[in-house]
Amino acid sequence: MTQPLVLNYLRAKKQFPHVWCPGCGHGVVMGSLIRSIDKLELNKDNVVMVSGIGCSSRMTAYVDFNTLHTLHGRPIAFATGLKLAKPELPVIVITGDGDATAIGGNHFIHAARRNIDLTVILMNNNIYGMTGGQISPTTPYGGRGSTAKIGNPEHPFDICKLAIAAGASFVARSTAYHVPALDRLIQQALENKGFSLVEIFSQCPTYEGKWNKRGDAAAMLKYYKETAVPVASKSRYSEEELKEKFLIGVLHNEPKPEFTSEYEKIIEKYQSQLEMKNMSREKVEDESETKKQNDKTTATED
Repeated sequence: MTQPLVLNYLRAKKQFPHVWCPGCGHGVVMGSLIRSIDKLELNKDNVVMVSGIGCSSRMTAYVDFNTLHTLHGRPIAFATGLKLAKPELPVIVITGDGDATAIGGNHFIHAARRNIDLTVILMNNNIYGMTGGQISPTTPYGGRGSTAKIGNPEHPFDICKLAIAAGASFVARSTAYHVPALDRLIQQALENKGFSLVEIFSQCPTYEGKWNKRGDAAAMLKYYKETAVPVASKSRYSEEELKEKFLIGVLHNEPKPEFTSEYEKIIEKYQSQLEMKNMSREKVEDESETKKQNDKTTATED
């Protein structure tokens, strides 16, 4: 019997059963990511996956890649250092809406601004799931959670718009329902040379669904199905209709110079200048030594 593809990429004997609640969308995202890596034939011994803290960030414990499970809000900072040290390796960041855009918000926007070659897989469940259902930077206005029991007074981030405004070269969105499309978007993100974001709406029936009476996982997935609008179909809807929906697909794709490549050029330029400077100094020293020898010869003849 053929072994399922996903088992080739999991630490099955070490880290299971997983910690995700029944109905959580994060396992769907992990499967999509694994299929994308396999489709692109990336050597799993070269793939690096970096996560922070949160439900989504537990993924690094389960996959059989080079993994770093780091600090809350800091996976992009760790990944930036790693990419600068080993620019030849594909580096994937696994994060959530709170991890990436609350405590990690500064790292997120500046990595996008630099256009460093990281692929950020951001699972957005509109809440802090691991710590008890607190509201996050993406909890809708009026949404409920353990820290906003009668409604969130804050307005949420649109993470994709934030990434585009900050300078990311590739930005896409999908959901845990639209799996085949998600596979394709992750593949495109991995192939992009620069900062790539794939935001995935991933249901949390345990907290976000419960607090906001969205029903079980199936009901939340049905909501994604009925509310998502592919970018290619956007023109079929009025601006008013689109206010009640969200776009999925590639939202931004604008190739531009990548940070580690540009940084390498600076190093090469500096090294070239230093080499020329050393050659000039050696030339002056040689000329000085020649002059000394000539002066000594002349003095001896006299």
